[in-house]
Amino acid sequence: MTKTKLLMVTLLGATMLASGAAHSKTLVYCSEGSPEGFDPAPFTAGTTFDASSKPLYNRLVEFKRGTSEVIPGLAESWEVSSDGLEYTFKLRQGVKFQTTDFFTPTRDFNADDVVFSFERQLKKDHPWNQYTAGIAWEYFDGMSMPDLLKSVEKVDDLTVKFVLNRPEAPMIANLAMDFASILSAEYAAKLEADGKKELLNQQPVGTGPFKFVAYQKDAVIRYAAHEGYWAGKQPIDDLVFAITTDASVRQQKLKAGECHVAPYPNPADLADLKADPNLQVMEQEGLNVGYLAYNSQVAPFDKAEVRKALNMAINKKSILDAVFQGAGKEAKNPIPPTMWSYNTSVQDDPYDPDAAKKMLEAAGVKDLKMKIWAMPVQRPYNPNARRMAELIQADFSKIGVGVEIVSYEWGEYLKLSKAKDRDGAVLLGWTGDNGDPDNFLAVLLGCDAVGGSNRAQWCNKDFEALVQKAKTVSDKAERTKLYEDAQVVFKREAPWATIAHSVVFMPMSKKVSGYVMDPLGGHWFDGVDIAE
Repeated sequence: MTKTKLLMVTLLGATMLASGAAHSKTLVYCSEGSPEGFDPAPFTAGTTFDASSKPLYNRLVEFKRGTSEVIPGLAESWEVSSDGLEYTFKLRQGVKFQTTDFFTPTRDFNADDVVFSFERQLKKDHPWNQYTAGIAWEYFDGMSMPDLLKSVEKVDDLTVKFVLNRPEAPMIANLAMDFASILSAEYAAKLEADGKKELLNQQPVGTGPFKFVAYQKDAVIRYAAHEGYWAGKQPIDDLVFAITTDASVRQQKLKAGECHVAPYPNPADLADLKADPNLQVMEQEGLNVGYLAYNSQVAPFDKAEVRKALNMAINKKSILDAVFQGAGKEAKNPIPPTMWSYNTSVQDDPYDPDAAKKMLEAAGVKDLKMKIWAMPVQRPYNPNARRMAELIQADFSKIGVGVEIVSYEWGEYLKLSKAKDRDGAVLLGWTGDNGDPDNFLAVLLGCDAVGGSNRAQWCNKDFEALVQKAKTVSDKAERTKLYEDAQVVFKREAPWATIAHSVVFMPMSKKVSGYVMDPLGGHWFDGVDIAE
């Protein structure tokens, strides 16, 4: 099928979806990629969370929209013991799970659902720990939850107690994150009895503002407002994710009225989008970082001096100009400058190809050939990974390093790039999930995250000691000093080339109201309305 015909079919599909619910309010969101699944806990990608945890589920606590402030969710209140080792949550009464074509709940949400949602990740012998082949609890493990959580206990139907092995400063904020979404234990039991456990990740049931209707892979996801939602039915009746991987096509569909919200525009298209009288373009500084992660367990990238030399060969200014076109700033630390504990005194690696070449020679590295992995989708921290890879390829050629650029479908890219024996360096990035430095430093660079979200496969005892101690300290000034010191170690050892922090833009129809940009990078449609 030609690209033109494919575009016409895709546009027609979205139009039919919208017109099929002409009697109701339908909002079409042109999402940038396909979800890896609809159970959020095994994944870390924002694309997956946008399609799963955001519309379908709730958590015990939630982030107040547009902030990183934690507010009650499925828990009405909570208490923390004086030693910081017990968290007791009083659950909201009368919360309904979604009724779908494939499941009708017989009871309200209760403590059994909370225990199920966490124990399946915590206990390796839990019947749902490996409910599909090769499943991994990347976020749960990367945040050291198996070591942190002693138990998750049902006190009564509306009370749950989390018992910790040690204090954890960001614990409440962590429970507002996507991996902590609450699933239905009753639905899981039905699937297990039917011998269809894999459907937990394909036909989801939650308590959230929208319920799942249908998914046509790589094309369309359909949701309907959850009539019994505990916080009230949504203004829109039908929500459609029209999966549109090409930013230029998303722009065309938005301008043609085929979709109402379209994320991650090409920087070069922003002026045109802002000039369109039918559109509005929101923007805010992103809590993000884009990086190139070397595999520190594979020679010669196991040497810090080699990684530092490669970093010095990258002309970040030219990348900012060509890829971000004024909508980003050079990154020197693994956390963004808008986050507390950002170390302003750290000096970035200078752009110095001559010195870089000499460093490689001194390290005994000659005729180096390597791969650079380029993401197939736009992300807030990298609007054009292929172009960025090409610029780095040209930079590395100047110091005698040959680069092959490789890419994969987004789900495969995320999966394959976790491998400890992966070749080359991976372009990736991160948007903070809870506003805490731990969510960058421990999740992306900690030892527990090696083979998962730590794409550098880097485990450094000095860095690890600092970030692990910071988890247990409640005093923010003391935590700040520990994180500042951790950034010094990171810069010295250079497991990444830190590339950029970006400004995030959200174009949408002027018919859309109530949309709030999320500093944590998610896309939420509860509370959103559209004029007919």
